[in-house]
Amino acid sequence: MDTIFSRVSIRKYEDRAVEREKILEILRAAMQAPSTGNQQPWEFYVVTDKEKLKALAQVSRYAGCAAGAPVAIVAAYRTEGLMFPPYVQIDLAIAMENLWLETAAQGLGGVWLGVAPEEDRMKKVEEILEMPQNLRAFALFPFGYPAEHRVQQDRFDEGRIHWG
Repeated sequence: MDTIFSRVSIRKYEDRAVEREKILEILRAAMQAPSTGNQQPWEFYVVTDKEKLKALAQVSRYAGCAAGAPVAIVAAYRTEGLMFPPYVQIDLAIAMENLWLETAAQGLGGVWLGVAPEEDRMKKVEEILEMPQNLRAFALFPFGYPAEHRVQQDRFDEGRIHWG
């Protein structure tokens, strides 16, 4: 639970590679997420190529930090063979939260950059990674060893709780 209360968005990274074992544990956590009807619509691209990271940094005005990351994970979802297509983005959002929490648990920092549902961003990512037609880009998550320290703000607001 500590990572829920300490996780922050990190956009600056040390010039240091992230170990493959840590990346695999992060992806294991992502794939452990529940999904509607257990459809598990996710696919993940691990990007370490500097040119591709620079290209991904141009996907939106908020994605610039991807150029300085040692690695980024692009989450995508399948469009075929799904039992509950309207829920794929919810499934991916849960997987992304797991991914982010495990990133923090591994002593790393990252930031979730929205791709879906912005069609232009989705197309750009799909082109950069040469995704097949049956996959759609969902999110971009650059990460690495943090080169900045931030403290999470307390967002608890009892006024938003309604008892009935």
